[in-house]
Amino acid sequence: MFGFGKKKKEQMIYSPATGRSMPITEVSDEVFSGKMMGDGFAVEPTENAVYAPLKGTVSTVFPTKHAIGITTDKGLEVLVHIGLDTVELDGAPFISKVKEGQEVDQNTQISEMNIADIRQAGYDPTIVIVFTNMDLVKTVPEPQSGEISHSAEIGMLEYNK
Repeated sequence: MFGFGKKKKEQMIYSPATGRSMPITEVSDEVFSGKMMGDGFAVEPTENAVYAPLKGTVSTVFPTKHAIGITTDKGLEVLVHIGLDTVELDGAPFISKVKEGQEVDQNTQISEMNIADIRQAGYDPTIVIVFTNMDLVKTVPEPQSGEISHSAEIGMLEYNK
């Protein structure tokens, strides 16, 4: 009657950075734009701070610091991939701000990148958010292309169950 004990079937997704948001299909890397790793969206950042796109627990911090995995309480695995092919930079332009097992939300800064250094090295600093286990997801929010601030709402993700 009151919905006690019911788990929410939706979760708000937020922008991980200030910059220009875009659908994942506009990302210049075919692995992401072709949704080979899952669906999601991207932000071309104008500021160095990277925030969690949703509430969850940090499940992975890659040794090269270019990617962070977050798992929601529903088991959804979310990859925050900072820059395209930036694994090649071996962590140099990144400072991780979180540890595995840490609880995060849209106000938690998870990484600091140096956009100028990434561009100077010839790489694209675009941040890609990928929902990797799509079997749990009914609908993924599609961002409007355009300027956005970190922690601004992208839209509601809907779970299957």
